[in-house]
Amino acid sequence: MLDVVFSHSYYYKFDPKQWKNKTPYPPLGTLYAASFLRENGYKVGLFDTNLLDNPQSIKPFLEIHKPKIFVIYDDGFNYLTKMCLTTMREAALKMIKTAKKLNCTVVVCSSDATDHYKKYIEAGADFIIKGEGEISLKELVDAKKNNTDFSNIKGIVYLKNDEIVITPNRNVAKNLDEFPIPAWDLVDMEAYKTIWKQGDNTFTLNIATTRGCPYKCNWCAKPIYGNRYNSHSPEYIVKHIEYLVKTYQVSRFWMCDDIFGLKPNWVQQFNSILKKEQLSISYYIQSRADLLLKEDTIDALAESGLEEVWIGAESGSQKILDAMDKGTTVNQIYEATRLLKEKDIRVAFFIQFGYLDETKDDISKTIKMIK
Repeated sequence: MLDVVFSHSYYYKFDPKQWKNKTPYPPLGTLYAASFLRENGYKVGLFDTNLLDNPQSIKPFLEIHKPKIFVIYDDGFNYLTKMCLTTMREAALKMIKTAKKLNCTVVVCSSDATDHYKKYIEAGADFIIKGEGEISLKELVDAKKNNTDFSNIKGIVYLKNDEIVITPNRNVAKNLDEFPIPAWDLVDMEAYKTIWKQGDNTFTLNIATTRGCPYKCNWCAKPIYGNRYNSHSPEYIVKHIEYLVKTYQVSRFWMCDDIFGLKPNWVQQFNSILKKEQLSISYYIQSRADLLLKEDTIDALAESGLEEVWIGAESGSQKILDAMDKGTTVNQIYEATRLLKEKDIRVAFFIQFGYLDETKDDISKTIKMIK
C-alpha cells in the first residue's frame, strides 16, 4: 500500500507529431515532487502516462496500491505538456473521476490547473495547487495525514460549502539545491530506451538547472513561476549528471530550462566542474541571442559539450521583436548564430508567424534570417 500515487496527464501518443519523433522524456517535474515527499517519509509510487494511450489504465494501478492520495503533478519543465492542451486536460479529468470512484483524495498541480482550476474542481478534484507545488503538496499531505486544518496552506484551491476557496499565493522556492535529486528509480527507464532506439536516436535524459524566467515577452504565460528565476548550483547539476551517467549509462542530456545559463558565470563554473570530475557529455539547450553573446559564454558552452541550441528568435523583423517586448535585436540573432556555427554547434530557431500587425515584409525578413 502506498501513501501517495503520482501521475501526470501528458500522453505522447496523443500528440502524433511528438510520438513519431520517438524522443520521449520522463516527467521530471513529477519526479521532483515524488522525491520530495519520499524524503519526508511518505511511501510514493508513479503511474507514468507518457508511453500509454488510455487514461482508464490508471484504475488497476490504484486498485493494487490503494493510495489515500492521488496526485496529478504535470511536468512543468517540458514545454510539450502545453501542446494538445485540451486533449491532455480531458485525459486528466478522466483520471480524476476514476480516482474519486476509488475513494482517493485527488490533488492536481499543473500550469493548466493553475489557470483553469474551476474545470478541475468541477471534475471532482479535491485540491488544486497553484504555482510551484512541492512545498504546498507536502504541507497538504501532512494535514491530511494528521487530520489538521489545511486552510492556512498557501497556494491551494478547494471547495468548501459549495464555494471555491483560494488561499494566498506561495512564493517560489529560492534555494533549489534543497530539493533532492528526482526519483528516477520510479521510471521504467528501459521502456524509454526502447522507444529512443526504435527511432534510431541517441538516448537522452532531461535535466532542469533552473526554474522560471525573468524576461517579459508579452505573449508568454507564466502560471507556475511568474517572472521569478532561480538556479541550482553547478555542483548540484554535475552531481545529478554523474548519478544519471553511472546509473543509466546516458551521456546526452536535454537541459530543459526556459533559458539555460542566465546566471552570470554559471556556464563557466559548470564547464570547470565537468572537467574536474572528468565527465564527458553532450547536451542541447534553449537560450536567447543576447545572453549567448555575453563574455566567453559560447566558448564555455562548446567546451562543456553543447551540441545544439534553440534560440528564441521569434522574428527577423526588429519591428515585431520590439512589439513583443522581446528585448533582443535581429543583429544579435545573426551574430550569435555565426559564433555558434563557428564552434560546430547546431542552431535552431523558435519562430512565430502571424504576430499582431505583422506584414508580408516582416515575414520575408524572418524567412531571410532562417535561410
